[in-house]
Amino acid sequence: MTQKWLERRALKVLQNEGTPLYLFALAAEEVDLIASVARIGRSEAGKLIGYQRPEKKKHVKQIQDYLDSADVLFPNGLILALPPEVRFRSSRGPATSDGLVIAGTLEIPMSEGPDGPRPAWIVDGQQRSLALSRTKNRRLPVPIAGFVADTLELQREQFLRVNTVQPLPANLVTELLPEITRVPSGRMPTRKLPSALVDMLNQDPLSPFAGMIKRASTTDEAKKTAIVTDTGLVEALKESLESPSGVLFPYRNIATGTTDTEGIRDVLITYWSAVRNTFPQAWGLPPTKSRLMGGVGIRAMGRLMERVMAHVDAGAATAIQDAESELQVIVDSCFWTKGTWPELGLPWDELQNTPRHISALSNYLARAYVTNRATSK
Repeated sequence: MTQKWLERRALKVLQNEGTPLYLFALAAEEVDLIASVARIGRSEAGKLIGYQRPEKKKHVKQIQDYLDSADVLFPNGLILALPPEVRFRSSRGPATSDGLVIAGTLEIPMSEGPDGPRPAWIVDGQQRSLALSRTKNRRLPVPIAGFVADTLELQREQFLRVNTVQPLPANLVTELLPEITRVPSGRMPTRKLPSALVDMLNQDPLSPFAGMIKRASTTDEAKKTAIVTDTGLVEALKESLESPSGVLFPYRNIATGTTDTEGIRDVLITYWSAVRNTFPQAWGLPPTKSRLMGGVGIRAMGRLMERVMAHVDAGAATAIQDAESELQVIVDSCFWTKGTWPELGLPWDELQNTPRHISALSNYLARAYVTNRATSK
């Protein structure tokens, strides 16, 4: 079958030789023929795919209503990731460039049939693109900025960069970070390794959290069993990795930039398996029925990991049993599903995932562990 091409007058912006950038226009009906939305999700093998958040139906309807009205002015363009196959031909003549842009013609490959894969991806403007695909104003010209991207990583990086005015959901940003080499903000790299470790805990069949962590890519069906939000775990791991007193801190070699991820895996699976075995009645329940599985419980038990695992060799054959023996000293001090926490004066279901309650519970568990361990020896 002969490849079909869409031709548009375009400007090639002289910005980056390695990643060509083009400015052009598409009719509203053509956007749907050229580009698709890369919705975030997981493949059957567990690999992260896509990067876009779910459709906001009410917002799309509002845009569509405006597009269907009279005298539309729609300056908000779309950003597309174009395939490397696009072709640009400069216009002839001496005045086709002003040193910043070159005028010419852009040729974009078309999909083969209405259900064929689209050659481009929507990096910014997915709600607008959905409204454009449904508007009655089919020939409305829409400004497009398109850059040639042959990797999903480059698309994700640009997606994070352009979505800084209206912040993206924190869990969506966190889940995308491990897939990107160059992150757009100086604060984001600190969550990159913790996020990758949370992925490991969610997918490793030996992990007590396997299939239990709710991420941005979690499907509606999987959310029925995914009871632990990833943000609490990411913050708990971040604390341990960054604090010199953290049990995970020695596994990072800051001088060489390397990380012993296998060693970290052993520590995390050992400790959290011991937590699951020590509190079997509280493990696996939604946070409304067990505060152990909520953010406050995850953060507080994450901080207790620093003390407990200081006494356990995670590489030993009996590591999980050894960690369980350490945790046994606080069993009678915990009230994850019923009762009232002494010293805190709070019924179990009044503990909230707030900095004040996380700090209070963490300090209480640390005191109970140190005191009970000393008296049990």
